[in-house]
Amino acid sequence: MDNANNGGYDTRPPGPPVPIPQPAAPRKRTGWRIFWGVVLTLSILANVFLLFVVLAVVSLFVAGSGDVFESRRDGFAEEVLVRGPAYQKIAVIRIEGIIDGVQSERFRKQLRIAANDENVHAVIVRTLTPGGTIAGSDQIHHEITKFRKQTGKPIVAFMQSVAASGGYYTSVACDTIVAEPTVITGSIGVIMNSLVIKELLEDKLGIQPITIKSGPRKDWPSMFTEVTEEQKQYLFDKIISPAYERFVSIVDEGREGLSEQQVRQLADGSIFAAEEARENGLVDEIGYFEDVVRITEQLAGIRDAKVVEYTRLFSLTALFGGMQSGTAGPWQTHRDALHELTMPQLMYLWEGR
Repeated sequence: MDNANNGGYDTRPPGPPVPIPQPAAPRKRTGWRIFWGVVLTLSILANVFLLFVVLAVVSLFVAGSGDVFESRRDGFAEEVLVRGPAYQKIAVIRIEGIIDGVQSERFRKQLRIAANDENVHAVIVRTLTPGGTIAGSDQIHHEITKFRKQTGKPIVAFMQSVAASGGYYTSVACDTIVAEPTVITGSIGVIMNSLVIKELLEDKLGIQPITIKSGPRKDWPSMFTEVTEEQKQYLFDKIISPAYERFVSIVDEGREGLSEQQVRQLADGSIFAAEEARENGLVDEIGYFEDVVRITEQLAGIRDAKVVEYTRLFSLTALFGGMQSGTAGPWQTHRDALHELTMPQLMYLWEGR
């Protein structure tokens, strides 16, 4: 049937709708984004490297200047504290903060520089520490004793602020001990701390620790069990008492004016102010830095000495080495931190707050 028979209308069913053309989406500039990302990354890396170079150059420039630093040796520079002739020097070495293996090794290196420098006639050990590990304190004491025997150069301990426990342990190795008027010293004794987290694990977290050991004393003291009186006595006999006896003998040997009995009376962990320490024979003199220099000059038989303090130089190698040392995974880092926190620490340390 044509359109004429239907009044001129098209009665055929409508066909599918004709799609309307859509404008093309703009192309993503992925290539440019990648390009600029690479450029930005390279720019950041270049700036970081440039910063390290600038720091190194500035450090070398300062270390080489005659105004403040002189004579670079073994990664250390000499900071001039008091001017004088270069052929008669007094070297100052610091013991500062908690004594540990790192500090004892740094001290050993600096003392070796002083021993090998024929222009150094004496050493001042500037001590500002509440003490630290038994091993670190004993290593420094040993180095001072060896220095005195091998070189014959006098070495003077200068106590400032706090020089207690391990700080006093190292000082008694010196020829003379001078304390500032406000110093806190003494604290002759041993301390060991240990955590017990049994109730926290079992009652609060629902964790049941399991320990398998070859003998009953293998894990004493354990943070997973209550410490019994038997365990305390065992630890006291095995480690506390020997460490205490060594401390007493070191003080008795280093302080000729004190008998062993007098040392034991003082070695109950008590702290002493400067004047009280002098009255009890623990220190020889009370004074300030200029007094220490004068006393050291008298012991060395020199006058108007040049006083220098060893200062660690900036090093890109040490910087990158330090960065690389921290490349361990987070699990290893957290595990080491947990072990350090929970491991019993036997210390020559004054823990006053």
